Amino acid sequence: MLLKPNMNWPANQGIALPTVMANTTLSRDFLQVDFSVEEPINCFRSEVLEDGGHSWEDSCVEIFLQNPADPGEYFNFETTSRGYLLAAHGPDRENRTLLNSAQMAQVERTKQLASVIGDFVCWGMSIRIPASLFGLDSFEGVQLRGNLYKCADKSKTPHYLSAFPIETEKPDFHRPEFFDILV
Repeated sequence: MLLKPNMNWPANQGIALPTVMANTTLSRDFLQVDFSVEEPINCFRSEVLEDGGHSWEDSCVEIFLQNPADPGEYFNFETTSRGYLLAAHGPDRENRTLLNSAQMAQVERTKQLASVIGDFVCWGMSIRIPASLFGLDSFEGVQLRGNLYKCADKSKTPHYLSAFPIETEKPDFHRPEFFDILV
């Protein structure tokens, strides 16, 4: 699926925007999302150097999922181009519980090293999230709802893309009311 910008958001207007493709695959034990990113050099930023950092400030792809074991909360998995992860869960933006290092280690990340082609930086990220992280034995019979995002808040050219539209006045990814069926 192609991630698209909300052109009503001033941050996305009048700039060259990234092109982001995502493919979701659900197996018995894992949700896998493969991202392919091509972004203008001014959109690219890569400064976060550890799990738990401010991933959204860097070139980042994000998976937000309604918890299939507890639909009253959602998880966010935010991964930088270097593979550093920020992950949390909770009912809304303010009430988040960060995943501990052992839980984050269960989220497999495979990066495609960034390369520069002309005025663009191309990179990729594959993320595998185990069903066990949600307290499930498997994903069998589960329908996953969520949204996929791309951002880089502190790049020279901040931008905000999503798989499903977010009808807000400004960028806001913590909006589960705009989640849709991912797989």
